[in-house]
Amino acid sequence: MPNPGLSRWTHPAVILVATDLSDLDRLMPFAIQQAHDSAARLILLHVLAAGTVMAVDAAGIPFYDPAGSIDFASKTMEPWRTMARGENVTCDSVVREGNAAQQIFTCARQFNVDRILLGTRSRSKISKLLLGSVAEQVLRSVNLPVMTVGPEAHLEVGKNDPEKVVLHATTLRETSSPSAALACQIAASQSARLVLLHVLPPIDEMERDGLPTGLDSTAMRELRILATEIGATECCCGRVEPRVVHGNPSIEILSASAELHASVIVLEARNRPAYQSLTRDRTVYRVLAHARCPVLTLREPSETALDKNIPHLASRS
Repeated sequence: MPNPGLSRWTHPAVILVATDLSDLDRLMPFAIQQAHDSAARLILLHVLAAGTVMAVDAAGIPFYDPAGSIDFASKTMEPWRTMARGENVTCDSVVREGNAAQQIFTCARQFNVDRILLGTRSRSKISKLLLGSVAEQVLRSVNLPVMTVGPEAHLEVGKNDPEKVVLHATTLRETSSPSAALACQIAASQSARLVLLHVLPPIDEMERDGLPTGLDSTAMRELRILATEIGATECCCGRVEPRVVHGNPSIEILSASAELHASVIVLEARNRPAYQSLTRDRTVYRVLAHARCPVLTLREPSETALDKNIPHLASRS
C-alpha cells in the first residue's frame, strides 16, 4: 500500500490556498494549522477574472485598471499573510489575472505544490447546491490532494477531544487504494483513529435480493481485510475501525463525521469525462458542500489524458 508520493501528500512542503478573498476567514485557520503540522510554506492565490479589472472614471467611462484590482487583492490578503508569519509560518501572496482554474494549475506547477486548499459554497434551502465551477474543475483535473473547506466547516479552537478521528469513506473499488493509504498516513500524522466507512444500499433492498447485510455483508468482510492490512503497517498502529451502514451515502458520511467529530474526511473522486460535471456524483458533491470539517479529495488514477484544455498535474515521486 505505501506509495512514494504519499509522504509529500501527508506532509506537504507547499500548500496553495486559492481564495476569492471572501473566504479567507474560513480557509486561513485550517491553512495555518496544516502549515504548522508539516512545516509547510503557504501560497495565497487570488485570481482576477477579466471583468473585475475594469474601473469607471469620473465621467462614468469604464477603463482597464489591473493595478487597482491587484492592489485591492494584495491589501486584503496582507493581514492574513502577516498573521501567518506572526505564527512562524512562511506565507506569500500572489495575484494573477485570467481563468481561475488555469491559474491554480499554473501556480501548482510553478511552486511545486503538494496540496491545494480551497473553499466551496452551498446556497439555497431547497437542496440546490453550488460547489463552484472553479472548485469543480480543480477537483476533477489534478492528481494532487485537494482539501475543500465548506461553509459549515470551522476550526474549533481550544477544543480538546480525547481522540482525533480521520474518516475515510471508501467504495472498496481497486482504485480506492491510494486514497485509503493517504487516509492511513494522515491518521498516523495526527495520532488519530482511522474509521473505514462503506455505505451499503438500504437494508430492505438487500434483503429483498437475498444479500447478506450489515456485519454479515461481503463489504464488511472486505473492510475487515483492509483494516487488518492497514493496521499491520506502521502508519496507524492498529487503530483502524471498519464500519458499514445502510442508507444514502452522502447522508451517512455526513452523519458519521458529525458523530465522530472527525478532523478530516478523506474521499476518492471518481474520474469522469470532461463534459460530465462533478455534480453528477451527488455523494461527493453533498459531502463537500455540507461537511463540518475539511474534506480531502484524491482523484482516482487515470490512464487516459485529460481534456486538452486542462493542464495535467502528474503525480511526482
